[in-house]
Amino acid sequence: MKECIGVALLAFALSLLFCLLLIPLLRKMKAGQNVLSYVKEHKGKSGTPTFGGLAFLPAVVLACLPFQGALNRNFAVVCVIGLSYMGVGFLDDLLKKLHHENKGLSAWQKLAFQTVVAVLAGYYCVQSGQSRLDLPFGLGAIELGWWMLPLSVFVFLATVNAVNLTDGLDGLAAGVSVPFFLFLGLITMSGDTGGTHFVDFALVGALAAYLLFNTSRASIFMGDTGSLGLGGFASSIALLSGKALYIPILGIMFVLSVISVMMQVIYYKATGGKRIFRMSPVHHHFQQVGFSESKIAYAYALITAIAGAVCLLIGV
Repeated sequence: MKECIGVALLAFALSLLFCLLLIPLLRKMKAGQNVLSYVKEHKGKSGTPTFGGLAFLPAVVLACLPFQGALNRNFAVVCVIGLSYMGVGFLDDLLKKLHHENKGLSAWQKLAFQTVVAVLAGYYCVQSGQSRLDLPFGLGAIELGWWMLPLSVFVFLATVNAVNLTDGLDGLAAGVSVPFFLFLGLITMSGDTGGTHFVDFALVGALAAYLLFNTSRASIFMGDTGSLGLGGFASSIALLSGKALYIPILGIMFVLSVISVMMQVIYYKATGGKRIFRMSPVHHHFQQVGFSESKIAYAYALITAIAGAVCLLIGV
């Protein structure tokens, strides 16, 4: 546990330093976000620096290195996947900035990349003998074999896009991710994770520092650079540790974002234009009925922490 606290503190310090260096640089480069025009509450945010993932995600990898000893393959795979997703998110954010509108990579381009990486991750799990899937709350485990491939595709596509959808308010995605990765780390650290649990705790520290600049009113947004990277790290860590089924429990608020969008789209098409929510994902609905961004972010983080505590109390 001392090493986990150490990696979290080092990640916090590095992320804090990188944020302090990156924010003025992005402002000088005028690398601001093109805010969606139909979210009227966000009109004043246009021009806020984005690409925030470039600060806290590299900090995570650098903070873990001194605690790894001999470089472990699982750790290397998690870092490569997470940083690859960060890179695709960076390309998406960059295209949005160059085009001066909220259009970057197409949905099909993102989907193709996510699917290819997911298949490769699943293949690695099978080839390295890590195709076990633990059932939540100590209910045992099942050996998936080659079924790990379709599970991997589902986990990556669902998780990455859920985190991306949740990144819509100041401090929301990062605030939810802190307890998510904290409890994922606590759940996985007792097993043979190959050092990947250090990544969980490093993410907690790095995101805590980033939140100093991202809570309302934000000085920087994580952008797809950050949200896709977070989803990539979460998916790969959960798969390699056999804890993929804990994602919808610990990430209950990520799931809520996806479900609210699906409900809105289905109901809209079925009723010829009627809506369940004023806007989806549902955090925008809460905002439009009068809740502040800070209250929504706090509530989401609190519910995530409660879900994690329940997992530990009932038994992992």
